[in-house]
Amino acid sequence: MSETTALPVPVPVANPDTEEFWAATAQGRLLIRRCNACGEAIWYPRPVCPFCHSDDTAWEQAGGRGTIYTFSVIRRAFGAWSGSTPYVLAYVELDEGPRIMTNIVECDVEKVRIGDVVEVVFQDTGDGNALPRFRPAGS
Repeated sequence: MSETTALPVPVPVANPDTEEFWAATAQGRLLIRRCNACGEAIWYPRPVCPFCHSDDTAWEQAGGRGTIYTFSVIRRAFGAWSGSTPYVLAYVELDEGPRIMTNIVECDVEKVRIGDVVEVVFQDTGDGNALPRFRPAGS
């Protein structure tokens, strides 16, 4: 059994378009944007819809659940990540639709599978925000 170990929690670089997103993470909330013109859920949060190019978008709280779309187990890493192997890098498809790149944590890396249901957890960066990562649902 290969449990995930503690991963680095780098401080994200916020900009005016993402400040509200990062502030919500400190409160344990996962926000996405939704386009009011075409209805698409948008990830990575940005004010202009990448599907129809409308600027009529709004913040929406995501439920924090999804499924693993694809993943890779990282067994060799460098720098700050070198002591964290093995760990899982994945695309999670949120129940709301968009796919986000993230880490799967609190899991046996050998048992992670495509289609597994996962839920968001927030790991504090120590800088007033948190990184959204995912763990197997029910953990």
